[in-house]
Amino acid sequence: MTNKLLPGFKLGNHHIDVPLVLAPMAGITDLPFRKICKRFGVGLMVTEMIASRAVDMGRVRTERMAELGADEHPASIQIAGSDPVFVTEAARWAVGHGADFVDINMGCPVKKICKQTAGSAMLKDEPLVARVLEAVVKSVDVPVTLKIRTGWDDSSKNVENIARIAEECGIQMLTVHGRTRAQMFHGHASWEDIGLAKAAVSIPVIGNGDIVGADSAKEMIRISNCDGVMVGRAVQGNPWILGEVYAALTGAPRPATPTPEERWAVVFEHMNNLADHHGIQCASKLARKHVLWYSKGLRGSADFRGHFQVMTGWQQMLEAAEIYFLSLGEDDQNNELSHAA
Repeated sequence: MTNKLLPGFKLGNHHIDVPLVLAPMAGITDLPFRKICKRFGVGLMVTEMIASRAVDMGRVRTERMAELGADEHPASIQIAGSDPVFVTEAARWAVGHGADFVDINMGCPVKKICKQTAGSAMLKDEPLVARVLEAVVKSVDVPVTLKIRTGWDDSSKNVENIARIAEECGIQMLTVHGRTRAQMFHGHASWEDIGLAKAAVSIPVIGNGDIVGADSAKEMIRISNCDGVMVGRAVQGNPWILGEVYAALTGAPRPATPTPEERWAVVFEHMNNLADHHGIQCASKLARKHVLWYSKGLRGSADFRGHFQVMTGWQQMLEAAEIYFLSLGEDDQNNELSHAA
């Protein structure tokens, strides 16, 4: 009999049985990436952030970003913006594209987003936060959730205030990245600050920041008392981390380290997903990022990266990746890689 670390929670008509959430990451958490992550036990998927102004422009790329797989529900489409009119239009558009939930981003620290008073810049204007949240909650009939940081900088942390505003406006789940905007992705995430948000509201609070495996997930839960865990950058090239966290949350046995064959099977599937979704030309560019992440920290990865990142032919890339990842179990490392290149 398993012993769950967290019981899950209700979100609208859905029950999130496993409160393990994949973080929305710009340029990374597209449908091919999410398909890979889903198999490792993610209980709630969130798309990469979609700007509300981009929705208004009707770009083809925006449509592709919002595409949800049939087997990844319940899923959320994340939107961003500070103009209530554009954000509510984007929220309705998200629901029309199959979103079970609409997530609003008030945590993105990127300069070009903050210059538009969007993302984490909104945390400096609490009345604006309230106006946007109220407008979106009233505009759609699915649960609206919110992702924030702990504040703009150390001198202006307002995570408790924003959490209370969110709950008062009808937000049904809050995700807190335990860093300020000023920290970007540096330093340590404050799990104690996540706990402040949790103590301030009755809605589910998801903790985000510095989760790199089962042990860190358990420690975040202990310190913050959060209702769920969101895993982000540590998953890049290592979705097996999700399996570790899933086991910790559900009481399942900790999974074994993947064999070379198992690792290659995931890389191969991911590459094929990229080609199917984006087309081979775009997939070739994206594979240089994702496949190299999969090799990080493994034997001979520096040599492999040097060869792989200059390849242009898709079949050549597939063959080189297969040779590298399957050779990891051999004593003689990567002898054939130079021939594939």
